[in-house]
Amino acid sequence: MDQIGLATETPKSPWGQAAPAVAPACSLNDVMSEQLARQLEEEEGPFPSLADPTADLLLSDEVGDTSSDDLMLAQMLQMQFDREFDDQLRREEKKFNGDSKVSISFENFRMVHPYEDSESSEDEVDWQDTRHDPYRADKPQATPRRGFSGKGKNITTKHDDEVTCGRKNTARMDNFAPEVHVGDGLGMDLKLSNQVFNSLKQHCYSEQRRSARLHEKKEHSTSEQAVDSRTRLLMYKMVNAGVLEKINGCISTGKESVVFHADGGSLEEQPVPDEVVLKVFKTTLNEFKNRDRYIKDDYRFKDRFSKLNPRKIIRLWAEKEMHNLCRMKKAQIPCPEAVLLKKHILVMSFIGKDHVPAPKLKDVLLSGEDMKNAFYQVLQMMQTLYQECNLVHADLSEYNMLWFEGKVWLIDVSQSVEPTHPHGLEFLFRDCKNVSTFFQKKDVAEAMNPYELFNAVSGLKIPIGVEDEADFVSEIVALEKRNEDHVQRRGKKTFPVESEDGGPPLKPGVDD
Repeated sequence: MDQIGLATETPKSPWGQAAPAVAPACSLNDVMSEQLARQLEEEEGPFPSLADPTADLLLSDEVGDTSSDDLMLAQMLQMQFDREFDDQLRREEKKFNGDSKVSISFENFRMVHPYEDSESSEDEVDWQDTRHDPYRADKPQATPRRGFSGKGKNITTKHDDEVTCGRKNTARMDNFAPEVHVGDGLGMDLKLSNQVFNSLKQHCYSEQRRSARLHEKKEHSTSEQAVDSRTRLLMYKMVNAGVLEKINGCISTGKESVVFHADGGSLEEQPVPDEVVLKVFKTTLNEFKNRDRYIKDDYRFKDRFSKLNPRKIIRLWAEKEMHNLCRMKKAQIPCPEAVLLKKHILVMSFIGKDHVPAPKLKDVLLSGEDMKNAFYQVLQMMQTLYQECNLVHADLSEYNMLWFEGKVWLIDVSQSVEPTHPHGLEFLFRDCKNVSTFFQKKDVAEAMNPYELFNAVSGLKIPIGVEDEADFVSEIVALEKRNEDHVQRRGKKTFPVESEDGGPPLKPGVDD
C-alpha cells in the first residue's frame, strides 16, 4: 500500500505549483453579445495559407486598394502644400507692395491645379488664374516698338497704316495721368486718329496745370477772412515774441487786405500801443494785376520792382504803405502809426476805442457844422499831403477816411504816389472828384468843385473856364507829358507853375 502510494505521488516543482488556466470571467451580457461572438470566432479561426487560392485573391485586392489610397493621399497633400505656398506668396506680395500705387504680382509663381475644386474660399476665388480667362477680350496687337512691320518693299510704318496708327494711339492713352479715365479702348479695338489723340493729350496736360494752380491757390492764398498757413505762422510768431498779447479777430476786409484787431505787447525799439491792427495784404494776385502802375513807376521802388516776382511785390506794397504813413505822421497828418512790418503783415495803431473801430466818414451822421469842418480838414490834409509830404493819396474817398474824436483820419495809403509819378496828377484829380462829390451830396455849401479843388491842392493854375472834364484832363495829361520830357533832358522832375507877372514857370512853393 505504501509503495503504491509513493509511486503515485507527484513530484514537487522547484518553482512552485503552476496556476491552472482559468478562463476569463465574462458577464452574461457579454456572452450573449453577437458582436463578441463573431469577434471570438475570427480570432479562433485558422489563418489562411498561401496555398489557398482565395487567399491570393484577397491579398491582391487589398494591395490594389492600398496603392490607390496612397495616390489620392499624395495628391491631397500636394494640394494642401500648394495652398499653403500660395498663401505665403500672397503675404509676400502684400508686404512687398505695401501702400504703393504700382503693385507687383507674383501670379506667375502660383501653383494652379486643373482638378482644384472651383467651390473654394473667397481668397481662392480672388486668386483664380487670369492668364487663361475665357471671358477676357483679346486685345489687338499694336505697332511693334521699332515703329514698322514687314521687310523690304512690304514695310509698313505707323504713318502709312491708319488702323495700326489708331491702335497705337489708343494704347498710348494708358500713359495719361491716373485721374484721367480712358477706359478699355484696346479691348474695344478703338482706333484714334492723330488729331484726336493730340487733342486729348493737350486737354489732359491743361487739366493737370489747372489742377496744380487751384491747389497752389488754395494752399497759399489769403482771401476774405481766411489766411494761409504761412501768414498764420507769422502772426503766431508775433504773439510768441511778445509784440502782441492776443489777436481778437477780423474787423474789416477790402480788395487788397484783411484787417485784424489785436492787443499790443512790447518792443525794445519803441512802445506798442495797447490796441493795434494787423493789416494782412492778400497774397492772391487777382486784385494786383491792374494795380502795378501805382508802384512800378514810383522811383523809390522802380529798380526793385523789375527784379521781383509777384508775391514779393505784395511785400513791397506793404513796405510802401509803411513809408507813406511815416511821412504823413511826420507832417502831423491824422493817420495810423506804423509799428512793425513783417513781410506782408503791417502792424499799426488802432483808430478807435475799446475794440470798437472808428466809423467811416460815409457812415457817420454829422451835423451841418461838423460836416463843414470835416471838409476844411480834408482840404488842409490834401494840401499838406501834396506840398509837405510830396504825396498823392490816389484812392481818397469817404471809404478811406475815418471820423474819430472830432477829426478826420486818413487810412489806406498803400497806393499813394508822389506828384512826379507819370500819372500822379491824374490820381489827384480823381481824388478831388471823389471828395467834391461826397461833400456836395452832404449839402456843404463851401465844398469846391473838382477843378477848383485840384488847383487849390496842387497850386497849379489850369484854366477852368470851360466846364468840360475831358478838356481839363487833357490839360493835366499834357502837363505830365511836358514834365516827363523835362525829366529825360534834365534828370529832374518839376511841375511848371505860371508866375503872376507872366514870367518863366516856377516850381510850386518857390518864391521869386
